Amino acid sequence: TGVFPLSTGGMAFACGCGQAGRIVTKHHQAQADPAEYSRLPLRLVLISIAGLWLTYFVLITVRGLIVGLELQEALLWRRLMVCLAGGGITFGMWLVLRLVDSCSLAVKTATALVVALPAALMIAQTNQMVFADVQEQMIRKIGEQQGVVFRRDEAGNLLVDIPPVPTPAETPNGVGPEGDDLDTRTFVIAPAPIGIERWRQLTDIAIGRYFLLLAWAALYLALLAGAQARASQAREERFRLAAKAAELRSLRYQISPHFLFNTLNSLSSLVITGKDSRAEAMIQAVSNFYRHSLAEEPTEDVALEDEIALQRDYLAIEEVRFPKRLLAAIDLPEELERARVPGMILQPLVENAIRHGISVLPKSGRVELRASRRGEQLVIEVRDDGPGPGGPPMGGG
Repeated sequence: TGVFPLSTGGMAFACGCGQAGRIVTKHHQAQADPAEYSRLPLRLVLISIAGLWLTYFVLITVRGLIVGLELQEALLWRRLMVCLAGGGITFGMWLVLRLVDSCSLAVKTATALVVALPAALMIAQTNQMVFADVQEQMIRKIGEQQGVVFRRDEAGNLLVDIPPVPTPAETPNGVGPEGDDLDTRTFVIAPAPIGIERWRQLTDIAIGRYFLLLAWAALYLALLAGAQARASQAREERFRLAAKAAELRSLRYQISPHFLFNTLNSLSSLVITGKDSRAEAMIQAVSNFYRHSLAEEPTEDVALEDEIALQRDYLAIEEVRFPKRLLAAIDLPEELERARVPGMILQPLVENAIRHGISVLPKSGRVELRASRRGEQLVIEVRDDGPGPGGPPMGGG
């Protein structure tokens, strides 16, 4: 007796072999290039990059508000430009990292450490270019607040002009002894960055961006490891299902050699004894049986009426072998004809019923196939009135 759960729109056999057929068929194309399924999806990469630079933008903006930086509006859109450029540079860094996705963790880590260096320098250079003019604005504003003048000379040095502070005795009216204004003194407070000094400033900015990029690279490698682990599990599952499908095919094609051997012997006897009509009927039944049994995909579910039709062909063959000894009865309600069951699920049961039940009887025997509905379950029974487990042993199988 086999019990099958019902499903919407029909009945499905819920067990490993039935599901294996559907899953193997579904993933047949996916097996062509399993390496593609171990890579991180582009959408997830873009989300991680956007999340990194959005977080950086928010943190730097909040920091600027806390410390009270001037010119917040001017800083805001420039900071956004740097973050957008940083996102593009990080994406380029990912294009290099993905080339070593299939390599060892040591190679991927070393690649991230190396690639992050030029990427950080590019971001630092972009930062300097974008904030160059606003830096000058901030210097001038500080000078106005302090009552001094900041300016740059032709060489790019930052200068400050400070007038001398005279004593009241020297300049009671704010002018010199001869009526001239007091001389203004000029100091160099920041020489123009050239050569190694320029690289030092650039490197100072790049170091912070370098560790930021390494943080993203660590996140990427962690996500990639998870994706590769899931892909490995999926491949293992596909191999397991493929092995199960191969086993099902083997069972499907392994129709009992005894059955074929005995059928050919029976045909030979019918031909020798001149029973041509019975021999012709048996040949037709054998042809129908093998055409139906070998035509369907072994791992696919079939309609119950098709499975029963296959067993009708099989019983027709056996009825010729056991004339007047085999009586077959099939009860299949119309509402259950389209129920889905694994192909050949009844074949070994019917075969055993005849081989171990009917063939050992000295008189006629009966084999019944019955399908019924029990609540939300499909119940299929194969019965025979042979000797049962207490009868004589048959073969070594």
